[in-house]
Amino acid sequence: MSADAKAARAPAISDDGIRNSVLMELKWDPKITSSDIGVAVKDGVATLAGFVPSYWEKDAAEKAAKRVYGVKAVANDLEVKLLTTRTDPEIARDIVHELESHISIPTENIKATVRSGWVTLEGRVDWQYQKVLAEAAVKKIRGVVGVSNKIEVKPAVSPTDIKSKIEDALKRSAELDARRISVETDGSVVKLYGTVRSWAEREEAERAAWSAPGVTKVENHLTIGP
Repeated sequence: MSADAKAARAPAISDDGIRNSVLMELKWDPKITSSDIGVAVKDGVATLAGFVPSYWEKDAAEKAAKRVYGVKAVANDLEVKLLTTRTDPEIARDIVHELESHISIPTENIKATVRSGWVTLEGRVDWQYQKVLAEAAVKKIRGVVGVSNKIEVKPAVSPTDIKSKIEDALKRSAELDARRISVETDGSVVKLYGTVRSWAEREEAERAAWSAPGVTKVENHLTIGP
């Protein structure tokens, strides 16, 4: 191997190096206030353990760890230890108010159940972003210790409609060459095949696929090439 090739290779990062970077990222993030978070890394898999005062902070810690270069996966074993106790009815009332404050969330189609601080969301929406938005709204409510998002994405559209809407969206995007991308649908699951010129284009194609109503999953098989 030539010297130039060796220089071009990314340097290997040890598990200890990744662990130190994760700890620094946790301290850097202003959303994370807990000093009771431990980090262990083995073969690039980071495990978070300890206690945080809210579910929102637990989620923020996981996202912080995933941002660190070298981390392949995150096992989030953090426990939520509330600073103040709240009753389930109090939490439920705040959930209803929070969901109703978002005009994009069809609250009439969503039901929230609270048991010992754990929230279960059920119902039906037309768009994936509505399901994601509902969970994001609930995460930050004081007293919530966990969220199970069982909301289904079930619009009144056929797989053929989904496919044509995604293909139209790809053609509209100035960042993509739609001729190099093929779209397949299996019910509400979308599969993307072909080549793109960069990682940004790959993400843009996936974003366009998620924009179609009724999509519940996107399998991105696009490869990056010239």
